[in-house]
Amino acid sequence: MGLRINDTIPDLTVTTDHGKISLHDWVGDSWAVIFSHPKDFTPVCTTEFGAVAQLADEWAKRNTKVLGVSVDGVEDHVKWKKDIEAVGGAEATFAIVADDGLEMAKAFDMLPAEYVLPDGRTPADSATVRSVFIIGPDKQVKLMMTYPMTVGRNFAEILRALDGLQMSTKGVATPANWEIGQDVIVPATVSTEDAEAKFGKVNVVLPYLRTVKAPN
Repeated sequence: MGLRINDTIPDLTVTTDHGKISLHDWVGDSWAVIFSHPKDFTPVCTTEFGAVAQLADEWAKRNTKVLGVSVDGVEDHVKWKKDIEAVGGAEATFAIVADDGLEMAKAFDMLPAEYVLPDGRTPADSATVRSVFIIGPDKQVKLMMTYPMTVGRNFAEILRALDGLQMSTKGVATPANWEIGQDVIVPATVSTEDAEAKFGKVNVVLPYLRTVKAPN
């Protein structure tokens, strides 16, 4: 069975282009984004990794580490990063796991139903799906997204979702399309009286939909 929301991620020791890391030690007290792709030197993935590199300052603002996962080896990762940086126009400082044995892809359930592993496999054979996992400092899965090989991910949305998750640690929820600076939702389990004491003025839209200014 694959990982589910609130599962603790497996504490694998993996090889990356930055050396060996233990996943739990790597996450540490930070938030983390782990994202996989089918193979190095592929077109959609190169644009995605370039987008992640461009967001380096945004990840840092949110105390968030990022980690790529690929079925290729370290040597290919090092060479591919030159292409990533050329396309993205930013240095790719994050590590990429060399998951050539698919240990991490299997542990995180990143493979499609029909994958095969022949010698000299192509991206279409192993077809590691484009999965994204947002991990909290408690080492638990907070959010998962999975895309097919043909659709590039929207990392602005991943960043927005990360903001929502970090906001939710303050005892609130976020509405559809929420962005930083907008009002948030009072959970149904919190009374209006308690919400006013904790967050200030409560706007009652519906008996079950109440909003407040986002806490700092």
